[in-house]
Amino acid sequence: MNKFKKKWWIPYAFLALPITFYIIWVIIPIFQTFTYSFTDWDSISQTFNFVGFQNYKDLFQDYYFLLSLKNNFYWMIGFVFISIPLGLGFAMLMDQKFPGHKVYKSLVYLPMTLSFVVIGQIWSWILEPRNGALNTFLRAIGLSNLARPWISDPNIVTFSLIAAALWRQVAYAMILFLAGLQGVSKEHVEAAYVDGANSFQRFWHVILPELRPATVIAITVNIIDSLRAFDIVFVMTRGGPFYSSSVMANYMYIKAFHNYNMGYGSAIAVIQFLITLVFIIAYLNNVLKKEERE
Repeated sequence: MNKFKKKWWIPYAFLALPITFYIIWVIIPIFQTFTYSFTDWDSISQTFNFVGFQNYKDLFQDYYFLLSLKNNFYWMIGFVFISIPLGLGFAMLMDQKFPGHKVYKSLVYLPMTLSFVVIGQIWSWILEPRNGALNTFLRAIGLSNLARPWISDPNIVTFSLIAAALWRQVAYAMILFLAGLQGVSKEHVEAAYVDGANSFQRFWHVILPELRPATVIAITVNIIDSLRAFDIVFVMTRGGPFYSSSVMANYMYIKAFHNYNMGYGSAIAVIQFLITLVFIIAYLNNVLKKEERE
């Protein structure tokens, strides 16, 4: 025991380097961002002026920021109300041991191996208005009236981007639910079957309640991912046309690094951080309550 007491510093020595890097690359930039959000710094000058809450006041009078916030809300709806049910449906299907189920599972999971940058490039080719795969296919089968300028029409561009992102996000939700299905009690399902419950009743009253932890994780992660949306927007549209597909992260990038208004961009980043933090705290609170019950 005395040996261990004398070497109490060893665990801290192993943690010192990663903690140092975490402080340098995460904690310090967070504090810097909060500080810059109260200034008019242009990211070039050596000096800057404190302007108080002026950046935040301007934000909520900025049409394009409010549009970006609304688009993030659309992303959130898509990631929660489309990705989660589809992911659960695929998980229930792939959990069955039918011939070739492993191959189909791999095909559904395949988009998860790609980054959003690659996915954005692929879907740019698919949704390209003139010669894109989707419009070419629609014209080939006589449905040319359904062909649209998917990523150049301000009215539908955000929904086109969300559809492209869902290709990957559904696969992620499927994996979470597949992991959750491994913990579902087979005895409870079989008991419900013996009691005469049909397939829907077994799913609704037995399987779904036991998938609650996986569902909470899937919803929380999908909400956070919807708020972090940036790369696929940047690759496919740069936030255009006319900011119609812009999201908070994209608008922050434009303001901070294109327009050299780091103070205003930092204020956008702070708002995005605080909204995300609400969902993270809610998730952690749920996890802690679950641990207390156990």
